[in-house]
Amino acid sequence: MILQALVRCYEALAERGELEKPGWSPVKVSWGLELDADGQVKSLLPLGGMDSKSKQFSRTMTLPNKLKSTSRASSNFLWDNSEYILGLGKKENTTEKNFQACVWRHQEILKDVKHPFAQAIVNFFDGWKPENSFENPIIKTNIKELIKGGNIVFVMEDSNGELQFAHDVPEIRRAWDETYISMGNEEVGRCLVTGEKTPIAILHPSISGVYGAKSFGALLVSFNMEASESYGKEQGRNAPVGKYAAFAYGAALNYMVGHADFHGRLGDTTLVYWAEDAEPAYGSAFMAMMGMGGEDKNEITQKELSSVLTALCDGRTVKWANVPLNPKNRFYILGLAPNASRLSVRFFLQNSFDEFAQYYQKHQEDLDIVRPAFDERETLSMWALLGETVVKKNNKPPKSQRQLVEEIKETAIKKPNKPPKFQRQLVEEMLNAILTGSPYPSTLFTQVEIRIRAEKEINRGKAAIIKAYLRRNVVEQQRKNAHVYEEVLGVELNISKTTYLPYRLGRLFAVLEALQLEAFRDGNNKDSKPNTTIKDQFFSSACATPVVAFPMIVDRAQKYLRKLKAKNKEGLARYYSSMMDEIIGNFGESYPAHLSLEDQGIFQIGYYHQRQRMYAKKEEKDNG
Repeated sequence: MILQALVRCYEALAERGELEKPGWSPVKVSWGLELDADGQVKSLLPLGGMDSKSKQFSRTMTLPNKLKSTSRASSNFLWDNSEYILGLGKKENTTEKNFQACVWRHQEILKDVKHPFAQAIVNFFDGWKPENSFENPIIKTNIKELIKGGNIVFVMEDSNGELQFAHDVPEIRRAWDETYISMGNEEVGRCLVTGEKTPIAILHPSISGVYGAKSFGALLVSFNMEASESYGKEQGRNAPVGKYAAFAYGAALNYMVGHADFHGRLGDTTLVYWAEDAEPAYGSAFMAMMGMGGEDKNEITQKELSSVLTALCDGRTVKWANVPLNPKNRFYILGLAPNASRLSVRFFLQNSFDEFAQYYQKHQEDLDIVRPAFDERETLSMWALLGETVVKKNNKPPKSQRQLVEEIKETAIKKPNKPPKFQRQLVEEMLNAILTGSPYPSTLFTQVEIRIRAEKEINRGKAAIIKAYLRRNVVEQQRKNAHVYEEVLGVELNISKTTYLPYRLGRLFAVLEALQLEAFRDGNNKDSKPNTTIKDQFFSSACATPVVAFPMIVDRAQKYLRKLKAKNKEGLARYYSSMMDEIIGNFGESYPAHLSLEDQGIFQIGYYHQRQRMYAKKEEKDNG
């Protein structure tokens, strides 16, 4: 699948003029010989036009390479002068030999090509008699110019009535490409990529530019040990790939790794991505969507990106960098990493571009959670999420992929100069979940839980990860507690629709924390707080073993209420007391002995929701 996609990419790049095609070169052409379906000559078209002196001039076209003379055939394919194509020459013996060489060349290459144009050319050479050329009115009219010289190509009407050159027909081009690649090679087999009988590539092309690989390149396909060989077959004979397919995938991969529009970095993995038609705008849009790049010249806002994604998800064509993006265009994502002098494939994803956009949109919907007023980010990139799984540096999460990788390196214990293995896997599994809709990796959830226990803080990023993980991995998979989880995994606080205890406990802890801070507030000094807060002391135990922590915290809450009343803040005391009663009223003071890891996540979501609701009300009060 990978090699097939790369071969198609090569052909698209070659069609766009980005890659040189082997066996093709510029040739000056004067005439177009128009044939009908039976191979009969319909007309002779001057292709170059006339100059100011009414003298015909030639036109340059990209045609099959000029071939060296051999004992059997010296004719070129799909083009040559009138001596070879029509058998018109001054020396009868030489002319006949050259014409027969031309006949053999075209019949040999086109014999298995089923396209009507190919059959028309074969029929032409089967039926054309050079000795009768002068009797043909079309040839007779231009006989003098034809004998003078000037190359001829074949022209025919397609199914739409439009004139088409033979060298533009994909089936005919493929037949020539395979012929050209096979010249000088007698070993033929069934190509696993194209499915055709063709000369087999014994050695495969080297790929240069993959991050971490040798400077001279590395091989994607190779056999160099007896253990890798079977039935006595050596090297590339073990997995036969045609010489054309090997050249094509190597040329495409080397081109994309060398051009910024087609590749990026994913930790220690080189990410190669391309559209079916090789249009680079798709790669730019993909990188912007993933939060790993975008348009260099025209910075795009989150609102504009959202508009593009919405259009793609709806199946509508949308412009990106002034290029229309077809939502149904096939898109490929290939992850490569070095392994000694070879390349390993970390992952390979393929889908229509709109399907990838829809999966990404669903990912963002899973993440969607109420955000603090100071957080201006409309969406969370993959790197922002992964940054929540590592130790914060200077109390700030990593802002970029490079910074993330560096901080991962710093946290490695056994191998300080390399990222921990689980982190590499996490990055790859995360990308797969985002772009395929598959469950999120459990490592993502557990690493966030570890960071929460260590930092005793739940920000938007961590809360979003917990919510997304539980929605996709529990609710959508219909696992235990799925029905109640769905009730509490909304964007904002759910007050009335659920009595699920872990969620209520999280809400209660947020209220108790706020109550303590309010009780210790010294006048208008917003920074005044106790030396040790209940969050510092009890947050981890409250999540895991509520029966141990909450009786002590609730008992302290009564002291905080009395302290507020002593400060003549009876209104605040009633406010907090009523919230506590509303929450506790659903379960009394019966606390569970333990919470599962997933229920701890629900606890944290309840805590985060409640905090954001209280902060929002406080801001409304301050602004009102």
